[in-house]
Amino acid sequence: MRLAERTKHDGGTPATASAAPSAAAAVVPPRKRRSVNREGLEAGRRSTRTLLWILLAAAMVLYGFPFLYLLFTSFKTPIDTIAVPPTILPREWTLENYVNALGRSGVPASFINSIQTAIISTVLSLVLAVPAAYGITRYKTLSGRIFIMAALVTRMVPPVAIGIPLASMMGSVGLADTPIALSIAHTTISLPLSIWLMSSFFEAVPKDLEEAATVDGCSRLGALWRVVIPVVSGGIAVTAIFAFLASWNEFLFALLMTAIRSQTTPVVIANFQTQFGLDWGSMTALAAVYSIPVILLTLLLQRKIVAGMTLGAVKG
Repeated sequence: MRLAERTKHDGGTPATASAAPSAAAAVVPPRKRRSVNREGLEAGRRSTRTLLWILLAAAMVLYGFPFLYLLFTSFKTPIDTIAVPPTILPREWTLENYVNALGRSGVPASFINSIQTAIISTVLSLVLAVPAAYGITRYKTLSGRIFIMAALVTRMVPPVAIGIPLASMMGSVGLADTPIALSIAHTTISLPLSIWLMSSFFEAVPKDLEEAATVDGCSRLGALWRVVIPVVSGGIAVTAIFAFLASWNEFLFALLMTAIRSQTTPVVIANFQTQFGLDWGSMTALAAVYSIPVILLTLLLQRKIVAGMTLGAVKG
């Protein structure tokens, strides 16, 4: 009673009464706390997503700018191609470079040689890499491990170290200056990488699929052809793209092993010279046209490539 009267006399409130509201105000309801956490997580995700988009845009600009500059240069006049300082966009747009490049003697034949060589090399790489990779991943022997390591080591050998002996060997068997000889040489470049890629794709295929096929009466070869290869078709497409690109863009072997009949387009582009120096306009025009088949091939096999890149990402 005295405490109450004293509190009332002083015009204040009891200590317990004043502490209760402050304690209640300090306690955050669970729902509000969850909403705050969700807002924080969403803000973090948005900032991370924005940063990733910025990095992706920067990478695309850095990667795509050289090709765009090449494409713009192919539409420049001869004076603009050697202007100092250089300009990105042409001052005057022209198709003269494309007419000169495609009308030069030897250019159509070089395109045919490049296509033949790349197709033959890609087929040889797949025919040899698929059974090799399948045997390595399924039998897991010591010799198989040594073989795949040896394939990796051969990929590290500089091409010039085997280019000259290969050119001499092809000349001794009568295959000098032919697409067949160049295709075999290109296969030595793409085969080790093809074996490594196909090995990773075969590793992602469960063995239960082959066992079920053998129960149904398939042999080991039948299970590979009817079950495993359809599953890894995306991986085969990815391997084919890499093998095709390795042959399509190769220059050193084509320079060493071809003369006139089987020259590929990269060698022809390097020979675009005039009395005043390199013909940059014609070179860039032919290089732009030479890029079209690879772009079309990538677009046609886009779904297979995506399926191959995601093969084995989810197991179980």
